[in-house]
Amino acid sequence: MSLDPALVEILACPDTHHTPLEYDAAGQTLTCSQCRRVFEVRDGIPVLLLDEARTPGSPA
Repeated sequence: MSLDPALVEILACPDTHHTPLEYDAAGQTLTCSQCRRVFEVRDGIPVLLLDEARTPGSPA
């Protein structure tokens, strides 16, 4: 399931810097270009919880 491009355009990292997120349709993830956190998209819904995000170097 792919995210609506209009939604992807307005999504931002929930951390204090609010950097736009990069969408990977194949991996069903959103990645912050500043802090590099990776947020999953589950059943077409972005999970933008800092506690559930993967950080660089963390296992998938």
